[in-house]
Amino acid sequence: MKKLLQFILPVFLLFYSCKINTEKGSIEKWKHEILETEQNFAKMARDKGIHDAFLTYAAEDAVLMRNNTLVIGEKAISVYFENNTSKDKDVSLTWKPDFVDVAASGDLGYTYGNYTFSYIDSSGNKNENKGVFHTVWKRQSDGTWRFVWD
Repeated sequence: MKKLLQFILPVFLLFYSCKINTEKGSIEKWKHEILETEQNFAKMARDKGIHDAFLTYAAEDAVLMRNNTLVIGEKAISVYFENNTSKDKDVSLTWKPDFVDVAASGDLGYTYGNYTFSYIDSSGNKNENKGVFHTVWKRQSDGTWRFVWD
């Protein structure tokens, strides 16, 4: 029995340490995927407009919180951006995540960082609103990441 334990214990420790390294590797991979998705999202907002970017990267059940109001679902998000942002070049939204983390299960992650929303008002004055964003990301069945909270 003692010899059996001397064999089993090292084998168990070897497999356990491999599992930990695999999990850490997966977490880093998922963090990279989320950061890359966030960067592509920001680039699309810059290049194609805020409305298109938010609809592209929103999960079907995504929720936005704007002005203490919840905007729930893709259709409501579309209506919100149609009514609250101009489609011309005078409106821009830029952001960059400063932090990313992901659940050990690999199905949820989040980012936060600073954003700048710029626009030209009806008087021709440039206005900037700056703040901190927080986005929750959910892995979809096809492996892509879509935001469920912004």
